[in-house]
Amino acid sequence: MLQGFEQHDHGTCIADAMRAAEDTCSEKGLQFTPVRRRALEVLLEEHRALGAYEVLDRLREGGFGSQPPVAYRALDFLVANGLAHRVERLNAFIACGRPGERHAPCFLICTACDTVVEAPGRAATAAVREAGAEVGFAVERVAVEALGLCRACREAAA
Repeated sequence: MLQGFEQHDHGTCIADAMRAAEDTCSEKGLQFTPVRRRALEVLLEEHRALGAYEVLDRLREGGFGSQPPVAYRALDFLVANGLAHRVERLNAFIACGRPGERHAPCFLICTACDTVVEAPGRAATAAVREAGAEVGFAVERVAVEALGLCRACREAAA
C-alpha cells in the first residue's frame, strides 16, 4: 500500500482509513472522540508526517482548543491504539496505513517533498532482531526509517 508515492483517489483513501479506525475503536471498545477523530483526519489529509504543533494548529482551527496537551493526548491515543505512528527521525506523526492489524512498518521518507509512506517492514525488523541476537542483544523495538527520493522527485530532478 504505497499510495503516498502514487496517484490515487485521496478522498477514498481518507474515507477508507476513517472507516477502519472507527471499526478498530468499536472492536476494542475505545472512545473515538471528536478531537481524536479530527486529529486522525488531519494526519490523513496529507501523505507526510506532521508535528504535534501542526496538528494542534489544525485542531485549533476546528475549535478543539489551543493548548498542546489537546494534540498530544489525541496523538498518544492514536499511536497507542495502532491508528497512527510516530516517525522518530522527523519527530512527527503519520496515520497508520494498516489500522487494526499487527504489523511492523517501515517508513520511506522522501527528502525532497517530505512525503512519508508506510511500507511493510517485517523482513527489515527480522533482520535487525537477528543481528541483535548474533551479538547477544535482545531487540525490544525496531523503527525502520529510510530516507531517499520518491519517483516524482527523481523524475523532476532528471
